[in-house]
Amino acid sequence: MAEMDKRELIARRVAQEFEDDTVVNLGIGLPTLCVQYIPENIHVMLHSENGFIAFGPTPQPGEEDWSIVNPAGEMVTFIEGTSCFDSILSYGIIRGGHLAATVLGAFEVAENGDLANWMVPGKRVSGTGGAMDLVVGAKRVIVAMEHTSKGGEPRILKRCTLPLTAVGVVKLIVTDMAVIEVTDKGLVLKEVASGVTPEQVQAATEATLTVDPNLKTISV
Repeated sequence: MAEMDKRELIARRVAQEFEDDTVVNLGIGLPTLCVQYIPENIHVMLHSENGFIAFGPTPQPGEEDWSIVNPAGEMVTFIEGTSCFDSILSYGIIRGGHLAATVLGAFEVAENGDLANWMVPGKRVSGTGGAMDLVVGAKRVIVAMEHTSKGGEPRILKRCTLPLTAVGVVKLIVTDMAVIEVTDKGLVLKEVASGVTPEQVQAATEATLTVDPNLKTISV
């Protein structure tokens, strides 16, 4: 599967998790693609921790405005109903439990839901951003990432090896290979990508997976 095909598959599948009339935060990187694939019958207000809510997708060529950017510095659009505010109110929304979900990328996820997504030791980092607030403030944490590293190493582990963002917060993992639910009894394989077998998913996963008896193929 081509690089963009993987990312689009993940973003499309994650967007199916959004519930009508809710507030959702999209992390930088792959999660920002989800805005392009929100179902037409689902009304979601997207929250940006740098100070606005209910924004739209990437602007069309010729309509760019560099004063309207998400936390990653990527241009987005204001639509009918968009509201702007300061960081105090923005983080009040997060910490007040008003986010139905946050979608974040990850370097590693552990079988108990631990998340490592903010730094790799020895590499330059700009800081944690809003991730540590988001993962404890949102009602549901969804990780959107490729199943393995560029070197083919598993990223869903028994225990994270990188510095943690938070402990036991991840509820759902969506990758280019599978949809995996984090439960009190471990990781449950709910869906697999077309042409991918449960055995292949397990081979690419360090943590042990339990296959759902009603296993489905990812449909986007």
